[in-house]
Amino acid sequence: MTAYQWHADNLTTATQGLHPHWQHAFTSQSSRIVTDSRKVQTGDIFLALKGDNFDGHDYVQTAYDKGAIAAIVSQAQLCDVPQLVVDDTRLALGQLGAYRRRQHPDLTVVAITGSSGKTTVKEMLGSILSHIAPTRITRGNLNNDLGVPMMLLEIEDTDRYAVLELGANHLGEIAYTTALVQPQVAGVLNIGTAHLGEFGGRDNIARGKSEIYQGLAATGTAVLPADDDYSAALRQAASAHTERVLAFGGAASADTNNAQVFVKDTQVSQYGSAFTLQFAAPLPTGQAQVALNFAGQHNIHNALAAATCAAALGIDIDTIAAGLNAAAPAKGRLNIHQHGKHTIIDDTYNANPDAVLAAAAVLAQQAGNKILVLGDIGELGDDAPAEHTKLGTALAAIAIDHVLAVGELMAHTVTAANAARTGDNAQVFATHFHTKDDLIASLNKMLADAPSSVLCKGSRFMQMEQVVDALLSANFTTA
Repeated sequence: MTAYQWHADNLTTATQGLHPHWQHAFTSQSSRIVTDSRKVQTGDIFLALKGDNFDGHDYVQTAYDKGAIAAIVSQAQLCDVPQLVVDDTRLALGQLGAYRRRQHPDLTVVAITGSSGKTTVKEMLGSILSHIAPTRITRGNLNNDLGVPMMLLEIEDTDRYAVLELGANHLGEIAYTTALVQPQVAGVLNIGTAHLGEFGGRDNIARGKSEIYQGLAATGTAVLPADDDYSAALRQAASAHTERVLAFGGAASADTNNAQVFVKDTQVSQYGSAFTLQFAAPLPTGQAQVALNFAGQHNIHNALAAATCAAALGIDIDTIAAGLNAAAPAKGRLNIHQHGKHTIIDDTYNANPDAVLAAAAVLAQQAGNKILVLGDIGELGDDAPAEHTKLGTALAAIAIDHVLAVGELMAHTVTAANAARTGDNAQVFATHFHTKDDLIASLNKMLADAPSSVLCKGSRFMQMEQVVDALLSANFTTA
């Protein structure tokens, strides 16, 4: 199959709102537009972005030297590479992604957002839809105003479905990306505290997440959680754009929580869960058994969200159940490793307070000495100390044995956890470390004794996977 080709005409057409003009004629074609000069390959087009701490225009010549055959810039550079000059390259990237999306009117797109669970729901939905036809899902964390158009540029002619995460750290960002994506199904998973500082409160988080419904046509379907604090607000926002709204709920009937997709007969183990998935009208009513390979009660909620998005596309309940049964966690999302006599759980992909509590609940179900290893949680703004304090108080009520923490903000969590935990172990329940090396050294001593379960989590910038790697490389006895 021949890859889609960019040439002077369609590049100019795609960016027509940004006053495009060419500096040096472009007579070739290219199948790739890249924004990182380090990843340029021969035949690529380099798009120069400008940020707070970098300017891609400084690397146009470098990209040309590495084989780029054209560049997209907002200021023409003194080099021989053909350059499409536009008003704003950041907006140009969005317009190029939107143009690529419009070339595929038969592509069915599901867009999802939420304070937590996006990556997991994306993987679950990808598993369901891939059983039916070729499906593209968001790579890594390409879910912001730059990442979303980058994903749209990767659409291939063979793709029949796309599952795209839409993230945000300020109002208006999802309104922008959902307009690029033009989804047939748009779902909000939950309203939590991630990016609390940037949004300035949960009310604004709810407003920001509900912007995803603005991308729907009147024939599209909005998906929302029936049992969230902001369910009514989400429903009101969705109804301004479509009459088709589906809600998912927990272990309750449709009569009690206004959900069309819900579960019954739930059984949660240390490695996953089993439940009966149920559909109610206006969906075709029915039920199917699911054995989910994702640890934690919260992942049943994620499975319901994925099932509802799939049901909105008319996919039958048995196919959905089969896709959920086959789904597997993404890297760094509650990946469970048996290492000697210990269980090591890697949940280091990212963190917010709600996700930490969900992870702690998973740890509480494990065997042996239960040790929670935490790094600072970012993007909480001025509320960060208070949120870390609340987290420590909440952790003290969960049936785990130790909290080991690193990071300036985690000092608040440790203090609050020790103050709230009662009993003989009150003073040793939580311990704060100044460095990860100190934490790892202490943890290794703890693991020399009884079999233990260790769960590691923290925000991306804390790189808590370094603790996981250290543990998995250690030589613990199997006795």
